[in-house]
Amino acid sequence: MASLHPSLRSPITAADRVLLEIQRAIVEGDIAPGSKISEPELAKQFDLSRAPLREALARLERCHLIERIPNAGARVVKLSTQGLLSLYQLRETLEGLACRLAAEHMADTEIAELRALLDQHLNTQRVREGESYYQEAGDLDFHYRVILGSKNEYLINILCDELYYLVRMYRVQLGMNGPRVSRAFDEHKAILNAIANRDGELADLLMRRHIAASRRNIEKQLEQTGT
Repeated sequence: MASLHPSLRSPITAADRVLLEIQRAIVEGDIAPGSKISEPELAKQFDLSRAPLREALARLERCHLIERIPNAGARVVKLSTQGLLSLYQLRETLEGLACRLAAEHMADTEIAELRALLDQHLNTQRVREGESYYQEAGDLDFHYRVILGSKNEYLINILCDELYYLVRMYRVQLGMNGPRVSRAFDEHKAILNAIANRDGELADLLMRRHIAASRRNIEKQLEQTGT
């Protein structure tokens, strides 16, 4: 089984615990995009002193989930068409490269585990019926596992730490429902087959196309909301 990136391991400190709770709430939309972050309210809610809370908020800022605005304090990032475009342009390039490297470096056992993961996804009723393709963070996320399979430390740090939760914010709130569910699953299978066949060039191309299609799907939803 692939090992979890440090950012996804069980919390150790109070700041770790709060980080994971706020992170999940932001990614899943329980704390709405654009919401103001109130340190006194969060300190009371989590029964936490200001020092570990500020450490947690600083880490959320480093992974681009919150931003500090002059004279306005900290806010949750907004989901926008321009933000989506900038982020997904980078995803296309870097995750395409991750696929190319995974085709070279993933062990046969890792590929078999990834195939079993896709079978597990298909056994979820809402995926099978084309309603929703929600993937938990970390080892249950196809993209995460492929990135780890690249065995490239710098690529893993960028995609599994710095940008991972911002990407998930777009995916969870806008990209895991609707007409692309069945197609996205089939695209995952095709990418995995290319990796299993050790065809890095094809795996790279298929991942780029997959992410571009995801971007267009999310962009349409943002346009409908006027974001």
